[in-house]
Amino acid sequence: MAPLSLRTERLLIRDWTAEDAEAAFRIYGNPEVAVWLAPVMQRVGDPNAMRSVLDAWIEAAPNLAPPTGRWAMVRRADDELVGGLGLRLLPPYEEDIEIRWQVRQDQWGRGYATEGARALIGWAFSQDVDEIFAVARSSNSRAVATARRLGMEWVGETTKYYGLLLQVFRIRRADFDGPVPPSS
Repeated sequence: MAPLSLRTERLLIRDWTAEDAEAAFRIYGNPEVAVWLAPVMQRVGDPNAMRSVLDAWIEAAPNLAPPTGRWAMVRRADDELVGGLGLRLLPPYEEDIEIRWQVRQDQWGRGYATEGARALIGWAFSQDVDEIFAVARSSNSRAVATARRLGMEWVGETTKYYGLLLQVFRIRRADFDGPVPPSS
């Protein structure tokens, strides 16, 4: 897949680089963020482990079928890495596409997850995707609120995806009211 670069009012969504390791560790190594990543991903233990994770993500990226992938969210004003985004196939059947977002804890409450995810959803819909899902534990009130702000419809609860009781949200292309941001 060609490198992705999406711009929003405040964010640049781009491919991960090896140079992102220290900043990414502030996200994926933080216990308050990592608690919501399992079972897809465990908390990263140290910056060297984060480098290894990023190396694996970077190596895998060209082999992922669009629109799946993982990207960094960078604040345009100061080039500060504030989060990560991903589109992946949900288990067990790998038919449903899930959007995921992670934001550095000191940046929570600023709307970066919503802004970045909205841009990525718009891009995904330009890649011939008809619907996108988000799943969250009901106790993850931030993720549930973000899904709702994105205009995602609650469609129920399931243990289908990860063996956890999860809230399931969906947005269809016909219901998406956001723009498809220009790629650069």
